[in-house]
Amino acid sequence: MLGAAGRIGYAAAEAFRDAGWNVTSFVRPGAGARAPADTEIVESVERSAVVAAARGADVVLHALNVPYPQWRAAALPLTYVAIEAAEAAGATLLFPGNVYNYGAGMPEVLDEAAPMRPTSRKGQIREAMELRMREAADRGMRALIVRAGDVFGGGRGTWFDLVIARDVNHGRVTYPGPLDAVHAWAYLPDLATAMVRLADRRATLGAFETFGFAGHAVTGREMVDAMARAMQRDLRVKRMRWWMVRTAGRLFAMGRELAEIEYLWRVPHRISGEKLKSLIGELPHTPLDQAVAAALRKLGYSRSAQ
Repeated sequence: MLGAAGRIGYAAAEAFRDAGWNVTSFVRPGAGARAPADTEIVESVERSAVVAAARGADVVLHALNVPYPQWRAAALPLTYVAIEAAEAAGATLLFPGNVYNYGAGMPEVLDEAAPMRPTSRKGQIREAMELRMREAADRGMRALIVRAGDVFGGGRGTWFDLVIARDVNHGRVTYPGPLDAVHAWAYLPDLATAMVRLADRRATLGAFETFGFAGHAVTGREMVDAMARAMQRDLRVKRMRWWMVRTAGRLFAMGRELAEIEYLWRVPHRISGEKLKSLIGELPHTPLDQAVAAALRKLGYSRSAQ
């Protein structure tokens, strides 16, 4: 698992371990304490170390990530590390995709045939990463992409905890878009379980396959209401001030990177999971109220803080 100390990597490493797989957790130097227990920990993401340690693996999960401003410099090199490790091991490369590839003109329902027309730098980078994986598949490697919406229910560093739920203990939430727009979410334990079940079927699949993970497609109002029920209190909704983000973007890279994906909160979208469902059966799906309550507890937010 490349990036096993991160949100998706950690959840996936736990899910594969709990399903009986032998898991090697690759993390950056000094991050070993944040890797899942009962996995073999390698504190390196350098190419030679990863390629050597991955030999004999059946699946290589590429969940390495960096902060948005570092994507241009680091995203493709990290992808090359993952590809080389999978090719050297003769393993299947498993990659958690997102919806950045589709751009601001994306259709309301995103399936495997939806055209990719990225309108952000991050979307263009993601598209390039997937193209490199497709090229590796043409050389003989198997690559599987599981595409999901914004994740929640894992570690910190997501829209859910950094923005929306940040002040929930004080009876406030900040929502980044219109409350009536449908947004695609993925509860991390469900997504990780789906990846395990997909990996179990890898031998039946083609060299390059993409699958959508439906997750929770809910409006902002539905998400806020679920949070209110979990906290057992009314929540005041504050709209995110995108004009401030855009202004900050003139001076700070993070503001610029955030501003270019504002459309994701304004343009209604959901992910079709029909192809994945036809392969692995009913998709893992924790009910929204249960998932939101668990995510808030994991972040340390609770009714006792009122």
